[in-house]
Amino acid sequence: MTEFFKTKQNKLYSEEVEYIDYKDVKTLQKYINGMGKIDSRKKTGASMKHQRMLAVALKRARHLGLLPFVVK
Repeated sequence: MTEFFKTKQNKLYSEEVEYIDYKDVKTLQKYINGMGKIDSRKKTGASMKHQRMLAVALKRARHLGLLPFVVK
């Protein structure tokens, strides 16, 4: 029996994003779970390149105080 799974679409790739801005907090919050951790590639559907850019942007936003490190 063959099962078909729907693969996640990489929104960053379809929108042709070349740089993820760390000041765009609304976009970055989509890639953080309820506890404040960065979502995995499986969950976001991002490619390896975009996932690395997301991680860097999220870490920069945290250090500047735009995003919390831990959600209480």
